[in-house]
Amino acid sequence: MQEIPVYFFTGFMDSGKSSLIQETLYDNGFGEDARNLVICCEDGDVEYEEDKLRTINGHLAMIENEEDFTKEKLEELNEKYHPQQVFLEYNGTWEVGPFLEMELPEGWVIVQSLATVDAETFEMYLANMRSMMTEQFFSADVVIFNRCAQDTPKAKFRRVVKALNRKAQIVYERADGTIDENDMEELPFDINADVIEITDADYGIWYLDAMDDPKKYDGKKVRFLALVYRPDNKLKRGVFVPGRFAMTCCEADIQFIGFKCKYNQADTIAHRSWVDITAEVKNEFAMEYHGKGPVLYPVEVKAAQAPEDELVYFS
Repeated sequence: MQEIPVYFFTGFMDSGKSSLIQETLYDNGFGEDARNLVICCEDGDVEYEEDKLRTINGHLAMIENEEDFTKEKLEELNEKYHPQQVFLEYNGTWEVGPFLEMELPEGWVIVQSLATVDAETFEMYLANMRSMMTEQFFSADVVIFNRCAQDTPKAKFRRVVKALNRKAQIVYERADGTIDENDMEELPFDINADVIEITDADYGIWYLDAMDDPKKYDGKKVRFLALVYRPDNKLKRGVFVPGRFAMTCCEADIQFIGFKCKYNQADTIAHRSWVDITAEVKNEFAMEYHGKGPVLYPVEVKAAQAPEDELVYFS
């Protein structure tokens, strides 16, 4: 049976989902030469014109109640419209997980997941509805921040997304629709120092930067306070993982983030002990990274006291 691609759009109301779908269908010619089905799960400010949709062999189906969003309903739409591609505008207040776990009509395959975000309201939503907002990022292939201004803290936004989904592509769109490709930030530590000093406050930033661009740190020395992960029979001899527990979006999403570390005295270091570690970073293949990544080779490992706040953050 022919595969029917499903493009999944999520984000809060007025974040630009409808505009993005219509731009894709009309301006980019994506809707030509195919039977298109747009499933819309909320009534936003930007409406779909059904007459215009018909010019590209498109149809609109509304599912505004979460209890109506079922496999049976999607099957019904599939039988009615026989789509060749589906654009699903999901309600930003609904849980994403149930849809991703749902059995879809035969042939339907999610080929791309996109999350749209209003840069003007992102920090407010993050402060007040963090779990609901960040859930939209977990499975997104692309996160689009629109309405970006000159002073939009793009680097901060990037860290929030990457802490949840390192593989996500991030796009920043200005109010005029043009793309801003500059999201570089000035790192809060001196990357050219003989030994790069990583503070507790900067560990999360360094971790994301090192994992995204390990070549940048190849051959450099770093020093940081770390919690040791080395449970019995879990790691090879001569290996331990120094790292920290980090909060991504809420207390329920605390996770340990660390680096593979090769050290011939690893068996002398107790699991869950605290150490002050100075190490050289090498960008090399590691099975744990499923490819190349930052592997640490200690120059000095000293016992240390736990910090007052053992958690690190990405903001």
